[in-house]
Amino acid sequence: MSLELFIAGRYLRARRKQGFISLIGILSVFGVALGVMALVVVIAVMSGAETDFRKRILGLEPHVLLMGQGGGITDAAGAQEKLKGFAGVNATAPFVYGKVVLRSSGGMGGAFLRGVDPEGQQVSIEGIDKKSLRVQLKQPESGASPGIILGKNLAAELRVAVGDTVQVMSPEFMLSPVGMMPKVRRFEVTGLFSSGLYEYDGALCYVRIEEASGLLGMGDKVTGIGIWVEDVYKAEIIGEEIRDAFGWGFWTRNWMEMNKNLFSALKLEKTAMFVILTLIILVAAFNIASSLIMMVMEKTRDIAILMAMGATRSLIRRIFVLQGMIIGITGTCLGILAGVGLCLFLERYPIVKLPEAYPFTTLPVLLEWGDVFVIGGASLLICFVSTLYPAMQASRMDPVEGIRYG
Repeated sequence: MSLELFIAGRYLRARRKQGFISLIGILSVFGVALGVMALVVVIAVMSGAETDFRKRILGLEPHVLLMGQGGGITDAAGAQEKLKGFAGVNATAPFVYGKVVLRSSGGMGGAFLRGVDPEGQQVSIEGIDKKSLRVQLKQPESGASPGIILGKNLAAELRVAVGDTVQVMSPEFMLSPVGMMPKVRRFEVTGLFSSGLYEYDGALCYVRIEEASGLLGMGDKVTGIGIWVEDVYKAEIIGEEIRDAFGWGFWTRNWMEMNKNLFSALKLEKTAMFVILTLIILVAAFNIASSLIMMVMEKTRDIAILMAMGATRSLIRRIFVLQGMIIGITGTCLGILAGVGLCLFLERYPIVKLPEAYPFTTLPVLLEWGDVFVIGGASLLICFVSTLYPAMQASRMDPVEGIRYG
């Protein structure tokens, strides 16, 4: 054991004349621990919320969209065949997309109609998945109404349930004996989905791609092609490669671009919470600094004797830096253990229930060890900085004056 560590440990364990200094040291340990624990738990909840939102969005949206300039893509089959040659592409499916008006016996509302191929569409959300999509949007029998899948909130607005019928009116007009009339088609509600995101649940509906093409007047064209990739975080790179390969007349968008505002807001909130809760550690660091300053005043004679015996000024600095870091390391380790333990407990036993205003019913905890290491490192850095001024003051002491007045 080094001399500096030995003396720092003795100072921390020794009974002091001023018991108030010991109390400040103990409070500093618990202050650092409380701040670190709060940071670990809050950042884990924010990470969980971001992951949950991402999972819900990617359960409905393709990772990359390939769109055509001027109203759609004509040769969808050829484009899909070309997309198979790109590394990282798992699946592709054409889609038709447009605004429509839905009417039922209980109400009326606007919606976004998405025509999909049930065989190729990748969907994974509460109410529909790839398997159930084939069943709910199966080819209708002769004379039967085709199926439509509505968002939960949209169905509530129209006051319909599975088995009811709705009329879908398109902005495309057709010539009739009484003049121009909008295209109208009757559909049977075969399923409902719930993503927890109102912009989807309150305005999106699915039908077969051929039904949507007829209603929206697309003919042989499709609005675009949905692309699913192996690594969702490489969607931007893959999208750029696809755009460059297809050349002029095509453009791509990835899921991060389409939901940039949401994820930017989550990132900003996560950063803000980190900064705010770091203030708790900062307050504890001030306590560390104040306890060391008072200890330097109490140990003036001891410091002077050590310097008279040959202790260098750098050794004196290291003694008080080590003393403060022992407090900081102890508080940080206790805070990390408490925070990780609480996160693991909340993951296993989701006892905290959230109101219906949130898309999730319990706290979405996701413990990421990278965040834990950053929090621990930030805490130790703040504690280290708080020890520098008291340590410098101790090392600048004149040993003669210290012995005379200590």
